[in-house]
Amino acid sequence: MNKEQLIELGLTEEQADKVVTGFGAMVPKARLDEKIKEAKEYKDQVAERDTQLTDLQSKAAGNESLQTEITRLQNANKDAQTKYENDLKDIKLSAAIKLALNGNVQDVDIVSNLLDKSKVELNEDGTVKDGLESQISSLKEAKPFLFVDANTEIGDSSNPGGQDKALTQEQFSKMNYLERVQLYEKNPGLYTQLNTK
Repeated sequence: MNKEQLIELGLTEEQADKVVTGFGAMVPKARLDEKIKEAKEYKDQVAERDTQLTDLQSKAAGNESLQTEITRLQNANKDAQTKYENDLKDIKLSAAIKLALNGNVQDVDIVSNLLDKSKVELNEDGTVKDGLESQISSLKEAKPFLFVDANTEIGDSSNPGGQDKALTQEQFSKMNYLERVQLYEKNPGLYTQLNTK
């Protein structure tokens, strides 16, 4: 679901912008159900192949080259299963982190890429359990302009001159290339002012 579709449903343009900014383009439930079905079919196929390989191994007793090939295929199946589980865990972790950051940061993708995901743990329900708050606190101290509640919101409509007094030259100097590009896109006047000092 995109911005235009949200407006057609009766949301104001401002509300639609907030929804799209917070959640991005929404995936229809049918598409999500399709992906869940694909994942289940994949797991079923791997289980079926494991069963077939075990049966074949018992039938091929005495043939060393066939036994070696079966063992290789079993190991390949185990590796594929491990990769699938790790990829799924990473997807769940990324989604939980982005959901936890939503509404608190200027750009969810930039901030989530600055976090060490290996230190974050999830609850059974897929919400963040531990390891995120300490990283966010450190990031708020180092780069407060990335956070909405740090009084450094870029493009603040209450500041008609387009100059955000909370964003200092020191903070600007700590920004990486992507953060500077984002600042330039949101407030070119402020970017020019801070970049020329």
